[in-house]
Amino acid sequence: MKELSKTEQKSMEVRIPIGPIYLNGNLDIPEGAKGLVVFAHGSGSSRFSSRNRYVAQELQKEGLGTLLFDLLTTEEERVDMVTAHIRFDIDLLANRLVEVTNWLLNNPDTRELIIGYFGASTGAAAALIAAKEHANAVKAVVSRGGRPDLAEKALSDVKAPTLLIVGGQDFQVIEMNQWALDRLKVEQKELKIVPGATHLFEEPGTLEEVANLAGEWFKSYLLEKK
Repeated sequence: MKELSKTEQKSMEVRIPIGPIYLNGNLDIPEGAKGLVVFAHGSGSSRFSSRNRYVAQELQKEGLGTLLFDLLTTEEERVDMVTAHIRFDIDLLANRLVEVTNWLLNNPDTRELIIGYFGASTGAAAALIAAKEHANAVKAVVSRGGRPDLAEKALSDVKAPTLLIVGGQDFQVIEMNQWALDRLKVEQKELKIVPGATHLFEEPGTLEEVANLAGEWFKSYLLEKK
């Protein structure tokens, strides 16, 4: 993949208003981008997740814009570090993603871009619920080591082509993803298992495979189709 120079890419820190609060994010848009991938991170993570940032950089090299943002405010993150309750409030996370998508659809820098979601862990469930709510705007979903089963009520109504990626050694999550795949009604759906990978895809070459799979999926549905 080619490296992008700063002149070929617009990068900015954003503060996204959600009612009375603001969520912080990093928006990167390569020159000529037609698609934008919004990242919904997983349990106890943030926009600084090294794994999601790596995948985002690889997608940018393919000409896709990316938005990594914090699903929780700083104060909420402090509380969640102690209680671990908010990260499993899937409805709250999904509503935040819906509102962020509304902001993107009205932002001059992003309103012409075709949107996809990349969800990890509990963020995958939030992504699927938000994709159901934004069926006309969201054209693809990718889950990495996700919990799509937590979006049970929304699965049958998801219209976006959905790719579920799971590590080959993440046995319990494989079962959860297969369960969710069986309940997705959208025709374009797939479960990809990365051999040798555990839940966090820390093994050599496994995160690269995630980025390759996600890149091909998003290019198919965000760049090649209107």
